[in-house]
Amino acid sequence: MSIVVTGSTGHLGRHVVEQLLEKVPAEQITAVVRDEAKAADFAARGVKIVVANYNTPETFDGLFAAGDKVLLISGNEFDKGRVQQHEVVIDAAKAAGVALLAYTSAPSSLTAALADDHRATEKALLASGLPYTLLRNGWYHENYTENLAPVLEHNAVVAAAGEGRVSSASRADYAAAAVAVLTGEGHENKTYELGGDEAWSFAEYAAELSKQTGKEIAYNAVSGDVMKGILTGAGLPEPLAEIFVGVDASIAEGELVVSTGDLSRLAGRPTTPLTEAVTAALKD
Repeated sequence: MSIVVTGSTGHLGRHVVEQLLEKVPAEQITAVVRDEAKAADFAARGVKIVVANYNTPETFDGLFAAGDKVLLISGNEFDKGRVQQHEVVIDAAKAAGVALLAYTSAPSSLTAALADDHRATEKALLASGLPYTLLRNGWYHENYTENLAPVLEHNAVVAAAGEGRVSSASRADYAAAAVAVLTGEGHENKTYELGGDEAWSFAEYAAELSKQTGKEIAYNAVSGDVMKGILTGAGLPEPLAEIFVGVDASIAEGELVVSTGDLSRLAGRPTTPLTEAVTAALKD
């Protein structure tokens, strides 16, 4: 029996594999990657590395075995049909008879277009008859803290989110929840709505940045059209810009406030405060 993680060298996948290595022997972990070279550090520690690609279904033939627990980390290639990519993994897992397939989805409250692929993937997973766990991940701190350069350059946080609040948490927090499911018992056919313990507003985020940098950083609430113009002006393709603007609109409606407490319960600890994520980002 292996614990198999797709997208193992991605932002979330790396955290999952690192945390799995703290809990189970390396030989019980299989890391699925597109580029073997990026997983050299995991291979050196005894993790089994398998090269497969969501866009090449045959690479998943025979990849899984009966009794495996699988984490399907959602793809990020918005232009390549993510649902079909995910179905490649679901079909291969079903053929093998895996014990569990956990999927990183989006909160049920999210109505933005970003959630459409997740809903369709959930539907395919449930239709497969596989034992499943839906990890409906909320927003990541890093969605903001990894892109601080323009904020610090212009002394402004810009979003089309009005006074909406966000229950974000760190990638490491969401990884801890996934690891708890993959290494624990009793998570079959369960759905977890995951978000940080504390919701924050963009005005509060700007205030925290001001406090930690000593600069006067304001929150500029703009319209969706203005935000789309900013994003496309920065080089983002228009379809992707529209997706991000849609998420901001959902934030304005309170759709990324997740107050179930599922994330801290699964992780076994409080979630990482935004203040800590800001501190870490400013050190980099």
